Amino acid sequence: MTNTEKKIGWSRAEMAQKVAQDIPDGSYVNLGIGIPEMVADFVPEGRELIYQTENGLLGMGPVPEEGKGDRELVNAGKKYVTTIPGAAYFHHADSFAMIRGGHIDICVLGTMQVSRTGDIANWSTGAKDAIPAVGGAMDLVAGVKRIFVITQHVTKKGHPKIVEKCTFPLTGKGIVERVYTDLAIMDIKKDGIYVREMAPNVDFKYLQEQTGTKLNQYSISTI
Repeated sequence: MTNTEKKIGWSRAEMAQKVAQDIPDGSYVNLGIGIPEMVADFVPEGRELIYQTENGLLGMGPVPEEGKGDRELVNAGKKYVTTIPGAAYFHHADSFAMIRGGHIDICVLGTMQVSRTGDIANWSTGAKDAIPAVGGAMDLVAGVKRIFVITQHVTKKGHPKIVEKCTFPLTGKGIVERVYTDLAIMDIKKDGIYVREMAPNVDFKYLQEQTGTKLNQYSISTI
């Protein structure tokens, strides 16, 4: 990057930190595979967030230092994690009982598409060679109280991930509350998507051009 070029948007770590800042104190939080895993690296000062991983751990801490991972201590994405004091291990079935029973406050998921009405498609493109099973995603969107999504704003080919209507197989309908991308933070309301915050060097016109559905702006007094 030259001195005349400006960085546009947030890094993945900055996106993950934004999510962590919006999670209320004392929340039980499930983190999906991919960018959501990074959220565990950030717990705001003075706040306790209890991170759960669906393979059977409550009290997940940040990623360990390079070379210090324990192969018996991994998250659902098979990546090394740490634990916090008081962490608990349990059977996979018990983990899903927590999820299906409504005991998890917030789930942070990655996605392929999110629609204007809060539908999410995050497990398959529907192609013949696509992943054949949904995994735990449908349990999470059905059982967790609040769903946050964290994702790049567009695909590697530049196609919008925030769209009017999902074209991929749905994981859940009308359940996404907030979307965090490298360009903005957006709330999904009954009457559309509202931009809560834009990343550095992103203006509303540019954001709208990168989005596949109409965006709305909050009035200052309503945020």
